[in-house]
Amino acid sequence: MVEQKKTGRDPSKTFLEEVSAKERRKLRAKGERDQGVWFGLGMFGLVGWSVAIPTVIAIGIGVWIDKTWPSRYSWTLMMVFIGVAVGCLNAWFWIKRESRRGQGRNQG
Repeated sequence: MVEQKKTGRDPSKTFLEEVSAKERRKLRAKGERDQGVWFGLGMFGLVGWSVAIPTVIAIGIGVWIDKTWPSRYSWTLMMVFIGVAVGCLNAWFWIKRESRRGQGRNQG
């Protein structure tokens, strides 16, 4: 005799639920053809631009500050670090948003 677990669940029902959930995910994945190589390359480009644009803007501001108000500190160098940090936060935001969007598709 096979003993049923004390959780009160029917083991065959949970198995059927798991199988049906996997089947729904597979059918949904077949319908989403845009999530291929081009989507990955697009996301890669989005992350690159989201880091590059704030960095270039910050460098421009740093060069302008260095020319306008000379000091012993290099504002260009400081702004490079600030631009990269802002760009990385920006990229993290976009990746996190796309990750949540993908999880919502898989669960719903």
